[in-house]
Amino acid sequence: MADKVRLRIAPSPTGDPHVGTAYMALFNRAFAHHRGGKFVLRIEDTDQTRYNPSSVQEILDSLRWLGLLPDEGPGLGGDYGPYVQTERRDLYLKSAHELVERGHAYRCFCTRERLEALRQEQAARREPPRYDRHCRDLSGEEIASNLAESKPYTIRLKVPDEGHTTFRDLIRGDITFENKELQDPILLKSDGLPVYHLAVVVDDHYMEISHVVRAEEWISSTPLHVMLYRFFGWDVPLFAHMPLLRNSDRSKISKRKNNTSLKWYREQGYLPEAMINFLALMGWSMPDGSEIFGYADVEREFTFERVTTSGPVFDLVKLTSINGKYIRALSDDELFERLLPYLPEEMDKERARKVAPVLKDRLTRLGEFVELTGFFFGPVPQYPADLLVPKKGTPSDAARALEQVKGLLESLKQPWTHEDWESGMRVIADNLGLKAGDLFMILRVAVTGSKVSPPLYESMEILGRDEVLSRVDHALELARKAS
Repeated sequence: MADKVRLRIAPSPTGDPHVGTAYMALFNRAFAHHRGGKFVLRIEDTDQTRYNPSSVQEILDSLRWLGLLPDEGPGLGGDYGPYVQTERRDLYLKSAHELVERGHAYRCFCTRERLEALRQEQAARREPPRYDRHCRDLSGEEIASNLAESKPYTIRLKVPDEGHTTFRDLIRGDITFENKELQDPILLKSDGLPVYHLAVVVDDHYMEISHVVRAEEWISSTPLHVMLYRFFGWDVPLFAHMPLLRNSDRSKISKRKNNTSLKWYREQGYLPEAMINFLALMGWSMPDGSEIFGYADVEREFTFERVTTSGPVFDLVKLTSINGKYIRALSDDELFERLLPYLPEEMDKERARKVAPVLKDRLTRLGEFVELTGFFFGPVPQYPADLLVPKKGTPSDAARALEQVKGLLESLKQPWTHEDWESGMRVIADNLGLKAGDLFMILRVAVTGSKVSPPLYESMEILGRDEVLSRVDHALELARKAS
């Protein structure tokens, strides 16, 4: 094996970039860069029925957003290209036929109809589906006759009948499979395109990949890959199978139970630093047990010894909590700059700049800003009159309270001070026999249209005297009509 350290991810361009791609990219990149190596992006696009032409660029955009851009790959350059499988077709054809010539693979002429009939017979006997190796020992004359008749064929790996195959996993230790339990998988389809087993081994060899770090779902395929390396006479890379991301019910993460699109998390306003932090906690931990840390910390500290094999749960609540912590750590100017892509074009940006610090402690996603701050930018909020009514009170009580609050606000000199405003409100509450909290709630509803809002005094400062008094007048009218 080459001394250089080279790791890769190889996503399929079949839809929105997946959180699993980011999860694998994080650890592959961190491990490679810590050791002065290279991190490679390869596109596995041989499944042309599901191919999405825009996916490659979207994968690159998502990795760039997360700060995980590869060193080599499509559009990035590199000395080991092309980095797209369909552009490497001749290499797979050559490699597959080389295995046939060496006696480690064979042509399979079985039709789809025969294979389907075989599956149905096995199902009737309650046997697992398995190829019966019908074409494994065809004579030279039979093969020549089939080729002369231009019968389509696949190429299958000739798995040994006896013995076992062992490989060392950097996370799980030695893993052994009995060869008799393995099938003869197809390596090359009848259309000349490779299946995963062939392409991944050929590509990893010619791209000089030193460590194959991928999800644990590929463990069962690894003995076939190890065989291929040995049959070709190539060095076998080191393997590490990371635990799968899981839903709360422990099933493999899926878009039916969790949003798996990286684009969605970006559009919702999750910060890339928070996503990196969260993904790093999926099956791994910092040596000091810290929960909040950055990519540089992962690159410095990541080792496979600290990876746990229990499937980590992709907990959106935890991700959102971490995201909120990162938002609160931003300076006011940084927060405003991060918010800009999420603000409507027509929104008053200078007012938004003033609002952002007031809302910082309540934001968990940047995408929440508009929905939480509508009362700052729109017309007088619409709400039912009973929202103004204090506990065990009446609309008349609300009207009397609002009359006195209006008088207080009109009497205070500009600019209002927090101390004068708050002390005046408490005097009114005492005069009316109300709890101070109930009076503040009446004003909060009048100003924001809701019982839940950013800090009231700061909100009133941003709205300004005239707008606040206009909203108090509107609330007073509502309360009087309901009396």
